[in-house]
Amino acid sequence: MASVVELSGVGVQRGNKQLLDDISWQVEEDERWVLIGPNGAGKTTLLQILATQMHPTRGMAEILGEVLGTIDVFELRPRIGVTSAAVADRIPRSETVRDVIVSASYAVVGRWREHYDEMDLGRAEELMTQMRIEDLGERTFGTLSEGERKRVQIARSLMTDPELLLLDEPAAGLDLAGREELVRTLGELALDAYAPASVLVTHHVEEIPQGITNALLLKEGRIIAQGAIDDVITDASMSETFEVPLHLERSRDGRWSARAVWQRRALDADN
Repeated sequence: MASVVELSGVGVQRGNKQLLDDISWQVEEDERWVLIGPNGAGKTTLLQILATQMHPTRGMAEILGEVLGTIDVFELRPRIGVTSAAVADRIPRSETVRDVIVSASYAVVGRWREHYDEMDLGRAEELMTQMRIEDLGERTFGTLSEGERKRVQIARSLMTDPELLLLDEPAAGLDLAGREELVRTLGELALDAYAPASVLVTHHVEEIPQGITNALLLKEGRIIAQGAIDDVITDASMSETFEVPLHLERSRDGRWSARAVWQRRALDADN
């Protein structure tokens, strides 16, 4: 199985601050990863490297078989699908959902005079159906709910049939119903054997969908644990990552939950 991401000793330094330190990590083409860590852990910086938006200060970063610093990243970026708040902020609020999605074919945000053939339009329709937004094609992006906008972004990120999909906190800002609908959609995508390798960033284990195969825990720019998700998402590793005593549970349908346990421990000590 080929690696779509291979990082070796990657570090990123800005001034006196070490954002990432000695990151070595591989993502295979059939894997779906979740990247978890507290605020300031370096998750966004790591994702920017994977998206070829940033080069490491040291170490080697190979993305889709190409080493950053030796290739034209503008040729590489169409092979990577990205959803993030930064991308969403660039989408014109007056743009129709169909145009938001199909314009990814030209790697532009905001349709202008470019021409799309029937194959492009058919692909957009297919993705709208997959994301359950097929009735929103003529709606403008600015009139959508936050959950609908998230699904439009995911459809857009898949438009070019990417080899790597990066999802930066896709459930952020959603209410409970919106989160659950999105997690269900992400689970279907993760379980699809034809879907690209993916990396999903989150703070919350409750947002991990079914189908995620691997996890990486990040704290203060360093890896705490990485590997198969059942080996990584444990009480000990999560407690170390967030510096809070945590208890993790996994339900029969594969969903995770976490809660702090210091109160129970305090009560036990008193007794």
